[in-house]
Amino acid sequence: MPVILTPPEIDRRSRRTEENDGGNGRRPPNGGDLKRTGGGGDNEGWNDSAGQRRRPGDRLATYRHGLFLVLAAVFMFFLCIVVVFFLSQSNRHLYAYDPAISQWLPTAVPPILWLNTAALLLSSVTMEVARRRMFHPIDAMEEWFGLGRPTSLRTLPWLTATLVLGVTFLIGQMVAWRQLALEGIAFRSNSLSGHAFYIMTYAHAVHLMAGVAALLLAIIGLFGFRQIESRQILVDCVGWYWHSMGVLWVVLFVLLTCCQ
Repeated sequence: MPVILTPPEIDRRSRRTEENDGGNGRRPPNGGDLKRTGGGGDNEGWNDSAGQRRRPGDRLATYRHGLFLVLAAVFMFFLCIVVVFFLSQSNRHLYAYDPAISQWLPTAVPPILWLNTAALLLSSVTMEVARRRMFHPIDAMEEWFGLGRPTSLRTLPWLTATLVLGVTFLIGQMVAWRQLALEGIAFRSNSLSGHAFYIMTYAHAVHLMAGVAALLLAIIGLFGFRQIESRQILVDCVGWYWHSMGVLWVVLFVLLTCCQ
């Protein structure tokens, strides 16, 4: 005679089946939350950490927040430099029989800075293309199914172009410093405007060199990191940092050309 299960027994057996299913049956463990990873899965899709669930974009948001805090500190540093720039323009000496004489003599900006600015703006465009290529949905889906690394292969040329343009900008800055030195405007000269020019451009060049190093790390990470999520985070953070350096340089360039 067949066994007849009452509704409460059916419910209890259903719950026991779900609890005993360790992820090898029909239901994934921990409710089936997936992490956005690549390389065909490789059992990376399950989050078994004590029932804690993490959405796919949580890691990216965390790294972005950390980067934006760092950039806030960088912008505060340059804000102090800009304040000193304007205060130096108002520095004057008073003499008994002469009117107040300003020590600020405007420094002519070397023409190569225009080319440097164009190179940096163009590098920001190539960086944004590279960042978007890393998040292209079709390429990411192909990589998820283990069909190679299309995101890395299509991002690499744009990252390389950004790196070349960034190095070109730094070389152009060195040429500008050399031109000013030949005109007798050195960092150790008595010109306050010369001091301001060197301080602004030196500080920005140092931060851009950090961006160049990050670009090199991102290029290496395209093939060194197995998970696509890690590569996306790396390229995304480098991209936002690079854009910030571009915006910062535009502000400094406008100050040096129009506010002396």
